[in-house]
Amino acid sequence: MSTGDFEGLGVFYLGRRYDADAKRVTAEPILYDSRDLVTHAVCAGMTGSGKTGLCLALIEEALLDGVPVIAIDPKGDIANLLLTFPGLSAAEFRPWIEEDEARRAGADPEAFAAQEAARWKQGLAEWGQDGARIDRLRAAAELAVYTPGSRAGLPVSIVSSLAAPPPAMREGEALDERASATATSLLALAGADATPRGREHTLLATILGGAWRDGRALDLPALIQQVQSPPFQKLGVLDVETFFPAAQRFELAMKLNAVIASPGFASWLEGEPLDPAILLHTSAGRPRAAIFSIAHLGDSERMFFVSLLLNQVVTWMRTQPGTTSLRAIVYMDEILGYFPPVENPPSKGPLLTLLKQGRAFGLGVLLATQNPVDLDYKGLGNTGTWFLGRLQTERDKARVLDGLEGASGGPFDRAWADAALSTLPKRVFLLHDVHEQAPVLFQTRWTLSYLRGPLTRTQIAQLMAGRASEPKPAAPPPATAASTSASPAPVLPPGIDQYFVPGPTSPRYEAVALGAARVSFFDAKLGVDEAREIVAAAPIDDGPLVVDWTQAEALDLAPADLGRTAAPGATFGDMPRAATVAKNYASWRRTFTAWIAESQALALLRHAPSGMTSRPGESERDFRVRVETGRREARDQALDEMRHRFEKERARLDERLRKAQERVDREQSQASHQKLQTAVSMGATLLGALLGRRRITTGTLGRATTAARGVGRSMREQEDVQRAAEGVDAVRGRIADLEAAIAEETKKIAAEFESRPEDVTTVAIAPKKSQITVQFVALGWRPR
Repeated sequence: MSTGDFEGLGVFYLGRRYDADAKRVTAEPILYDSRDLVTHAVCAGMTGSGKTGLCLALIEEALLDGVPVIAIDPKGDIANLLLTFPGLSAAEFRPWIEEDEARRAGADPEAFAAQEAARWKQGLAEWGQDGARIDRLRAAAELAVYTPGSRAGLPVSIVSSLAAPPPAMREGEALDERASATATSLLALAGADATPRGREHTLLATILGGAWRDGRALDLPALIQQVQSPPFQKLGVLDVETFFPAAQRFELAMKLNAVIASPGFASWLEGEPLDPAILLHTSAGRPRAAIFSIAHLGDSERMFFVSLLLNQVVTWMRTQPGTTSLRAIVYMDEILGYFPPVENPPSKGPLLTLLKQGRAFGLGVLLATQNPVDLDYKGLGNTGTWFLGRLQTERDKARVLDGLEGASGGPFDRAWADAALSTLPKRVFLLHDVHEQAPVLFQTRWTLSYLRGPLTRTQIAQLMAGRASEPKPAAPPPATAASTSASPAPVLPPGIDQYFVPGPTSPRYEAVALGAARVSFFDAKLGVDEAREIVAAAPIDDGPLVVDWTQAEALDLAPADLGRTAAPGATFGDMPRAATVAKNYASWRRTFTAWIAESQALALLRHAPSGMTSRPGESERDFRVRVETGRREARDQALDEMRHRFEKERARLDERLRKAQERVDREQSQASHQKLQTAVSMGATLLGALLGRRRITTGTLGRATTAARGVGRSMREQEDVQRAAEGVDAVRGRIADLEAAIAEETKKIAAEFESRPEDVTTVAIAPKKSQITVQFVALGWRPR
């Protein structure tokens, strides 16, 4: 926390310090270092404490700083982030006015909208904000409301949550934890026994874990089939039939099938995949606040979706490189039931993983609740930031103090915290940050978003109108086989190899020239050293140019994926005459090499200011996100270095100011003493004259002379005071110059690390013929 301009880099403007003794808000802003959030935060407060406003203000600040957010919204309040009106006009507020509230206020909706617009404009102004800052928020990030299981907002598909995790996560505890949590979620959704280590749970977790270890994705129909016919013979030391008889497995399959057969289940399979990499950034790399509104779901559906989402976040997190900067935020508005102290619902495991490991990957978790007694405070032991507002009961307060004391990591003044929490007014919070020296009280700032309360599905649909994805049509039925008569596999002369491209069952093959090569791309300047395997298929014609590799199609498979035998039930098309001549393949091999050298350049993205180059296969969005993360890390490092550079000078000036002020105090004290002495001397002289001494004696003249000298000394002491004061002003001027220099350096750093779309360009690296190793050019059979 620091004070100053609240638009500083890497800091979140949360509000202003609150003076509990004077019961007033001071002018000192509370600026929260964004990097402190990588050790996570908890916000607790009863209904009406201002908890939601504080959390939304923090999210607004994160989005202004380019930090994306995944927000889980059980009540419908977080969607208020989309209610931003830069014009602050009554017309903008009118569609979102609650008419019952207007009637209670004794006004018609139009008049009430004008009152709300004026109130919001005034509230923002009191906190140093205006419509321009709202415009900045709207430009900084995209906001989207997703409604799983509903088409009110943007639909989201859960299919990706059953996909195989990345290769690095297909072994060990990480995969077992994910399989276990997914099994528990599915069983709870189906209304089956979800007890860990129960038969149902063990069967589903084993099926999921086995498929994922092999890199295979599963969907629910495939999962149901494997429940009926498991792809293994034993579970533990018992065979499957003994452990879980077929008749009882059928009952479980029926429960899972009922989930698929439910009328609204199709909407769970539509829309964007449940992939944090896609949810956190747009295709152009722009940060996004992905808000998942789940108020419309039942309890089991909520638990199912939240668990899947959190597991997806864990998987994504573990694929990211480490960072000390804040990369993204996961926020849940009401954690009640998802992180209890005793039970272990499916959501608890991934939440604990995020709290324990998120710091290393720059992922901050923000949890909010109005029921502090229902939280697992042992799980929150490493949480670095606590926002505590007005609490409902003494039991809530005692529970929060216990948790706060356990997470303090050092001396904790429980009595002070207890007294502070007992008298908190609305919108005032106690902020305990382990990265700071002491807790503070502050009042939350006015949010840029209009807090009109929970939004209904109809209102969410209104907000997302024009952006909601259209339901995807069902896949067309497979094309019927050609009516031409089938040919048997041709007999090939010696010296001709053949390979079969994998495809559907009982395929009809057509002959192609099949080439496979390993291509290396190297550029020391760009730091590129990449090798890739290419498999391409070119048609074989009977014309002058039998095989034209410029008409070839690169196949999305590796040479090892090609078969040496035909698929069962396959039929074959006509065999081109040229393909039966063995010497032709050597010629095709030479032209294949030339085609690769000319056409298979490696296109990469280059960010000139940072010198970063995209990785092969990395999308533009992912590259821009990586560049932005690197720029933010470099920016934070530059800020730290700049501040460290000025620290000694500031400390030296502060010491000079202290000494100069001490001199002023000393000179003022001396001047005051001399003034008093002079006054006493003058008084004695005058008194002697007034008591009847008609003649001026030598003593009287001496006292008068002494008094006159005192007047002179008093004037000199005042001059010394003036000079000392001028010294203080000079030092303060130097401090002001230093602060101006710091502000100027900060602006330069902000400008230096500002990302521009035009900074990213495309570079192409073409392979040399010496870098091409042709593995084979052979006859290929490809399914039509």
